Amino acid sequence: MKFGFNLLLWTAGVTEEHRPILAMLKKQGYDGVELPIFELNPEHMAQVGKWLDEEGLERTAVTCRGVDDNPASPDHKTRAAGVANNKLTLDCCQAAGATILAGPYHSALGYFTGAGPTEDEKKWAVESMQEVAVHAAKTGVRLAVEYLNRFECYLLNTAVDTVAFCEAVDHPNCRMMYDTFHANIEEKSASAAIKACKDYTIHVHISENDRSTPGQGNIAWDETFDALKNTGYHGWLTVEAFGGALPALAAATKIWRPMFESEQQLSRDALAFMKHEWAKRSK
Repeated sequence: MKFGFNLLLWTAGVTEEHRPILAMLKKQGYDGVELPIFELNPEHMAQVGKWLDEEGLERTAVTCRGVDDNPASPDHKTRAAGVANNKLTLDCCQAAGATILAGPYHSALGYFTGAGPTEDEKKWAVESMQEVAVHAAKTGVRLAVEYLNRFECYLLNTAVDTVAFCEAVDHPNCRMMYDTFHANIEEKSASAAIKACKDYTIHVHISENDRSTPGQGNIAWDETFDALKNTGYHGWLTVEAFGGALPALAAATKIWRPMFESEQQLSRDALAFMKHEWAKRSK
């Protein structure tokens, strides 16, 4: 098992000023970090990869698509932009040495039509991802498609939805991830959801119900860790938490009040929680 931390708690784009954060996470005992990739600059990401190598940290990555580059859009040019930007994101992953690209890049984040996905939208999203998956194989990166709750996305909202999507894409580099925050909203049972997607899950986000310190809220943690262990999961457990450091992200994630004592406290306690829970199930 590998333990990671999503850097969106601090930044939407890693620069040299964030190197002390990388050093802190390494000192705390994390195996790696999750890199936000929104500025599509492979040369810069190669430099970030060098910093991570120097700190001894492995890395995954996360991104998303919006209205202007929606891979499920009815407009062909918009879909093409989504495919192109997903491919360029994969180039950034390759440059940084990231092996997994997580996130809701299957459709536009925060965009709604007022109804569920149409058959055409599903088809367009699958066709777009098929092209992206071919490029993912060339870069050596695996896609970990993320389903979101109904308030953030309407294409993929459950584990079963996402398994069906991956099956339709039908490419070995297109897999999925499980996020405890979104599952807590949408799934009837965490264990049933984890079992349903076990053959496709290559990444897990550990996120509390209020996006604060994992283990201090009401996520069904015992059920979640039991199910991950029982289904044979052995990938990343990556903390995803949000605070007020980035005003735009705080607005998007609806963080209006302090959710934790400090970022250092959150990362320290989250790692201790994950390691304790996994150790209990590994005896």
